[in-house]
Amino acid sequence: MEQFLLIPAIVLLAIYCAFALKYELQMLQQNSYRIERYWKWVLNSFNTERRLVDILVLFLLNTPFTHWVMVSVVILYALIRIYTEYRKKYKKPLVFTKRATRLYITSLILAYTLPTIVYISTFNLYMSLNCLMLMIVISYAIIILATIVTAPMEKAINRRYYNDAKRILQEMPGLMIIGITGSYGKTSTKHYLYRILAEQFNVLMTPGSYNTTLGVIRTIREQLKPFHNVFIVEMGAKQIGDIKEICDLVQPSIGIVTAVGEQHLESFKNIQNVQRTKFELIDSLPAHGLGIINNDFEHIANRPVKNVQVKRYSLNDKETDYYVENIEYGTDETHFTIVGGGERLNLSTKLIGDCNISNLMAAVITARYLDVPENAIKYGVSRIEQVEHRLNMKRTPGGISIIDDAFNSNPDGSKMALDVLKRITTGKRIIITPGMIELGEKQEFYNHRFGKQIAESCDYAIIVGTYNQGAILAGMQEAGMQENKIFLAHTFNDAQSHLQQIAERGDVVLYENDLPDTFK
Repeated sequence: MEQFLLIPAIVLLAIYCAFALKYELQMLQQNSYRIERYWKWVLNSFNTERRLVDILVLFLLNTPFTHWVMVSVVILYALIRIYTEYRKKYKKPLVFTKRATRLYITSLILAYTLPTIVYISTFNLYMSLNCLMLMIVISYAIIILATIVTAPMEKAINRRYYNDAKRILQEMPGLMIIGITGSYGKTSTKHYLYRILAEQFNVLMTPGSYNTTLGVIRTIREQLKPFHNVFIVEMGAKQIGDIKEICDLVQPSIGIVTAVGEQHLESFKNIQNVQRTKFELIDSLPAHGLGIINNDFEHIANRPVKNVQVKRYSLNDKETDYYVENIEYGTDETHFTIVGGGERLNLSTKLIGDCNISNLMAAVITARYLDVPENAIKYGVSRIEQVEHRLNMKRTPGGISIIDDAFNSNPDGSKMALDVLKRITTGKRIIITPGMIELGEKQEFYNHRFGKQIAESCDYAIIVGTYNQGAILAGMQEAGMQENKIFLAHTFNDAQSHLQQIAERGDVVLYENDLPDTFK
C-alpha cells in the first residue's frame, strides 16, 4: 500500500512545491528583489495558515504514525493546496520577467536536488517525500538562496543593460529629459505632462510604475526611438540613493518634485531622509536646468535650492512663483486659474480634487517653460483622462458614484480624497479602506487620525482586514461615529457584499487605499 501511494504523493508534493516557490518569488518581486525587505515580510508572515499547516504536515511525517496513513494525508493535502493555489487570484500577480524566470528555475533546481540526492543515497521514497516537504516549509529560504546564487549573473546582466541604455541616450543629444519624483502625485503628474506635451512634441514616458533604475533601463532599451523629442521619467525610491542612481543614468534637465511626505517610513526611517532622497533629483540637475517644486509641503518649502533655477508652485500661497485662483468644482468639470510667469491661464479639466489641480500645475509650468502655446495647453488639459485608481470618478449603471483612489496609501493623499468626498452633499458618503501601510512607527498614529477624518467626512465606513483595523476604529469612535455606521470586513469580497446591501442610487463610494498581497 505504502509503495503504491508514495510515487503519486511525491509527484503531487513536487507540484505543490513549485506553487510554493512561485508564491515566495511573487513576494520577493513585490519587495523589489531586496532580500532584507523580503526577509522582514517573511518574519511577519510566519503565523499564516499555510505556513503553519506545512510545518504540521512535516511534523506528522516524522511521528510514529503508520507511513501509508501519512502518505495518504500528504496526497490529500497536496491536492487541496494545488487546487487552492491554481484558483487563487492575486492583486499583484507574479510577473515572469526574464529575471523572475531565472530565479524560479534556480529555486526549483535547489528545491528538488536534495530529495533526489536522498533517494539516490538511500533508495527510500518515504525519506525523499519527507525531504520534499521540508523544502516546502523552507521555500522562503530557497528563494533567498536562489537570489544569492544568481546575484553575480544578475549584476553582469544589469551592467550590460545599463551600458546599452546609456549608449542609446548618448546617441540622442537633443533629447529633453524630464524627471518626476515625489512621495505621491508623480504618476499622475507624469500622465498629465505627457498629454499636454504631446500637443507639440513626440513624447515617451516610463509606463505604469516603471520608476526604478531597471524599469527606466527597460523603457529606454525597448521603447525610446530616435524620433522622440521628450522623455518623461518617473523616479521612485525606497531608500537614499535610489533617485540619484536614476539621475546618473538619464541626466535630466528638468526636475519636478510633487510632494515630500511621510510615506515608506519603514525603509526611510524619518521625513528628513525622504526629503534628502527626493531632492536628489534637483541636486542632480545641470546649472542650465530647471527645478519645479511644490511648496505646499513643509519639507519642500524649507529646503533651499542653490544649484539651479527653481519655480515654486502652490495651491494657495501667493508668494510662490505660481499659484491657483478661482477653483470651481462642477459635476462634470473643474475650472481654475493658474497665475504666474506674468500670465493668467484659465483652464478646465475633467479631473477632481485639489491634489489633481496641484499635479496639473507642475505639468502646465513645465509646458510653458518648453514654449507650448497657451491654446495647446488649454486643449491638452481639457482632454486629460483620469489616471486609474488615483482619485478616479466614475458612475455605475445603478446611479452610484465611485471615487477610485485605491492606489493611495499616504496621510496627505487620503485626507485630500476625504475632502473631495466631504464636498458631496447628495446621498450617503461611504468609504471602503484597509488603511495606510509602510508608515513605520507612525503607522498606528496616522491610521488613528485617518479614522477621525473618516468620521468627519463619511456617513458609513467599511474597514477591510485587520492590519490597521484597531487604529482606524479607535479614531472613528473617538470622533463620535456611530457603531451601526461601521462595518468590519474580513476581505474585500466581504466589503463588496456589504456595500451591495447598503448602497443606493445617488450614494458616493470612495475606495481609499488597497493593500498589496504582501499585507493580506
